Amino acid sequence: MSRLSVRKTYKLYIGGAFPRSESGRSYPVTSPKGEFLANASQASRKDARDAVVAARKAFPGWSGATPYNRGQILYRVAEMLEGRRAQFAEESAPVRQGGKRAALEAVDATVDRLVWYAGWSDKIAAVRGAANPVAGPYFNLSSPEPTGVVAIVAPADPLLGLVSVVAPVIVTGNTCVVVASEPSPLASITLAEVLATSDLPGGVVNVLTGRQAELAPWLASHMDVNGLDLTGVADADLALRCEQAAAENLKRVLRPAQEDWTADPGIGRMTRFLETKTVWHPVGI
Repeated sequence: MSRLSVRKTYKLYIGGAFPRSESGRSYPVTSPKGEFLANASQASRKDARDAVVAARKAFPGWSGATPYNRGQILYRVAEMLEGRRAQFAEESAPVRQGGKRAALEAVDATVDRLVWYAGWSDKIAAVRGAANPVAGPYFNLSSPEPTGVVAIVAPADPLLGLVSVVAPVIVTGNTCVVVASEPSPLASITLAEVLATSDLPGGVVNVLTGRQAELAPWLASHMDVNGLDLTGVADADLALRCEQAAAENLKRVLRPAQEDWTADPGIGRMTRFLETKTVWHPVGI
């Protein structure tokens, strides 16, 4: 007897839970050849507000965790992602050139990228911090601190690109709201399932699927968002509108040129959303 397969329902990921969009909307996701793959939730501005609230609530605990602990959690994410290697490759293959083999290579590169950032968790402070020479009997010490809540518009690369923009934000103690790739959002929600079961506190990463043009400007203007990563915004007019909206409360904005996700990432993305705190202390006290 034949049986019907259980089709996966792709939802949002907000505050550690998987709700449907409050608007009840969804949109079809298709392959580059036009083949139907699934329906994804179409997040609303209310969903974006809920995600920012969740990210802000999670920020004190996540930023207060030790860098070593954050690194261990990212390593755990990599461990679980590798355990679901075949599933991620199967979901990514229809939207990636090169088919299954290229998809498997992308999953392996994503695992390596997570491990790389996990290793930086307790080292970035030593690289960015400093003991500053001053004229007087004082210690003058500078140390990096996370910016806060960062809104990220993810690039088109459904897995490696996504992790390459999220990992450097959270490993340094920030929390984030991610607008997944509009044409290829499915791997983002599957990755959220990995995050939800890998000791990452709920609200540290929140994933919205839907329309960039609807969600990005709203997040850019949100007064409780401290940073904005526009990597995935290809429309120059939309990017400009987001930058203008972000200026209302002096957000840190990253709008890079087109990137090669297979290249050495460097530390630029980690330092982009860090603030520097400088402390003066009298010598001998």
